[in-house]
Amino acid sequence: MQRIKLDIDKVSGFISEKQIFDQAQAAEEANNQLENGTGKGNDFLGWVHLPSSIMQTDLDEILKTADDLRKKCEIVVIIGIGGSYLGAKAVIEALSCSFADQNNKNPLITYAGHGIGEDYLHELIEFLTGKSFGIINISKSGTTTEPALAFRLLKKQLENSIGIAEARKRIIAITDQSRGALRTLATQEGYKTFVIPDDVGGRFSILTPVGLLPIAVAGIDIRQLVAGAVEMEKATGTNVSFAENSAALYAVVRNELYKQGKKIEILADFNHKLRFVAEWWKQLFGESEGKDHQGIFPASVDFTTDLHSMGQWIQEGERSIFETVLSVAKPRYTLEIPKDEADLDGLNYLAGKRVDYVNKMAELGTQQAHVSGGVPNIRIEIPELNEYHLGQLLYFFERACGISGYLLGVNPFDQPGVEAYKKNMFALLGKPQ
Repeated sequence: MQRIKLDIDKVSGFISEKQIFDQAQAAEEANNQLENGTGKGNDFLGWVHLPSSIMQTDLDEILKTADDLRKKCEIVVIIGIGGSYLGAKAVIEALSCSFADQNNKNPLITYAGHGIGEDYLHELIEFLTGKSFGIINISKSGTTTEPALAFRLLKKQLENSIGIAEARKRIIAITDQSRGALRTLATQEGYKTFVIPDDVGGRFSILTPVGLLPIAVAGIDIRQLVAGAVEMEKATGTNVSFAENSAALYAVVRNELYKQGKKIEILADFNHKLRFVAEWWKQLFGESEGKDHQGIFPASVDFTTDLHSMGQWIQEGERSIFETVLSVAKPRYTLEIPKDEADLDGLNYLAGKRVDYVNKMAELGTQQAHVSGGVPNIRIEIPELNEYHLGQLLYFFERACGISGYLLGVNPFDQPGVEAYKKNMFALLGKPQ
């Protein structure tokens, strides 16, 4: 099977090959720290060998539960925030039909608990009224405000709709092994449960039941997703040389650009179906590296759409940015541009060519323009947009993030700053101590 490819040729005018390879030893040491658990945050390294440790029996149990929900529900609501839903949404959006009514053989997947919006929750409740739905509630503690609030509302609606006994069969809890409010409730109510491993943080949890169960409910092949991640686990291990280790190279290049004043990394996709991969990536790197008043700011754009909005700033704004471009080599479908006798739009010169050919030329032209405008470009080519290669991509970013955080000198596996807003919000709400 093919593997995703990292192309760093278009950073050569900004950092030298020597600068990159001078960091080889540091990158290899960072990778060793991940492998051996000798770095900061080493109690949250369960994701490092997670792909290769997943048993087929684990996948069988997830698939059985997913199949039960698929049979009972026309809609499944995923309740979670941050890493508890972003990974699943990234894969589901990437691999499902862009138009919901074409996914009618699978339940519609929708989301709650990822924010506090009264209008959104009201509209969701209205949308679910009269429909057959189930809930996957994802929370290690069960007390995080956003998902807990959404679950309280939707649990009541489901119980009122089909009765408490039947509702219990349509609620799945993904939570801590033995403690926390959701674990207690799941035990009391008899919900089917899956465990969030203690040593896997939320933003690295895509290959635990947190991500795999919702993805399976959507009808996506989780076996192939895991297989792709296993392949990338091998390809980025400590026995792979720096020159051949794409995750280590990516980590070094982005840190060397950061040293040159490139403080913002823009993840640019040329396929709309990858836009939520970018959202997952932003949390992964932002929450991992934004510590001690340092770290690259992760941003994203959806090309060519955003070339007509953000393109001007990227081309001629402050030179504090670099881009990482996600490119899909082979689209799933073939669509040729027809000839039109009137040719009023002037497109006949493209007649007979594929839409993807135009997109690829837009991608190349954009890279050339941005590089000449002072924006270094990294390119990641995905052979095909499928489960196997998405599994590779997700693990590639996870491994690179761990290495990059250690190169930066921070603990990539904590998030102390997340608690600041909660403390203020609880005080304002008058939450009991």
